[in-house]
Amino acid sequence: MNYYAYHVKTEEGLRDILLAHFSVHPFDTFEENEEGFVAYLPEKEKGDELDDTLEALKTLFQFEYEATFIPYKNWNAEWEANFQPILVDDFCGIRASFHEPLDVRHEIIIDPEMAFGTGHHETTYMMTQMMRDLHFHQKKVLDYGTGTGILAILAEMLGADYIDAVDIEEPAYHNTIQNAQINNCHKIKAIHGVLEDVPQGIYDIILANINRNVILASLEDLYQKLPPNGMLMVSGFLLQDENLLLEQSEAKGFRLTKRLNRGKWLCMLLEK
Repeated sequence: MNYYAYHVKTEEGLRDILLAHFSVHPFDTFEENEEGFVAYLPEKEKGDELDDTLEALKTLFQFEYEATFIPYKNWNAEWEANFQPILVDDFCGIRASFHEPLDVRHEIIIDPEMAFGTGHHETTYMMTQMMRDLHFHQKKVLDYGTGTGILAILAEMLGADYIDAVDIEEPAYHNTIQNAQINNCHKIKAIHGVLEDVPQGIYDIILANINRNVILASLEDLYQKLPPNGMLMVSGFLLQDENLLLEQSEAKGFRLTKRLNRGKWLCMLLEK
């Protein structure tokens, strides 16, 4: 899949505000840096309307941006050049096959190919950290927006009996299958598609590390896929969106049981 990388330069005091504005558009990954941040947009989402919106935003806030095209064939090299192993205390470590082994209880090895999956390290870290305190033994799990399959793999390592791992991107689908094999996981069913393509049924735990817009649009369907007291763990959205996520999730019948924040990012554990 091809992407556009929007390199945004702004002063530190405006970075959070601009991230909040960018996050309501179909950018699916953000990387902060000293000059501002980089926002990654799937090629199919780029259009005149988005560019017009960003130009209008420049009349309100002081920033500059440049969009560069990242061909499908170049993404893996981009990922390898920037990805560092993720360590969640001594509980879990996530590394690529070209990294040295990690001294942790659960080690996940991923080869990303062309699929996004580490995304914001903050959100991956928080989801992994929060999974440590959930009871996965003999549970049925849905990993919604699985990316490279990290959370699905960890769910199996923690004792889940069955995991559906769905992603709209075909490279993510194939990469999840590959990474499950690398980690000797046999209870993960990868699905290429959207939430409607997931088999009908009830899940004990749903993991959704995606983005604000997808989570908000899916709350009702996710609620229907959980039993009473079922758990929904969500991340991929900014602190500025906390009240919105709480209002929308409570309106659908969820209650907040735990929250974590790391940097500018938030993770919530919701109970039906």
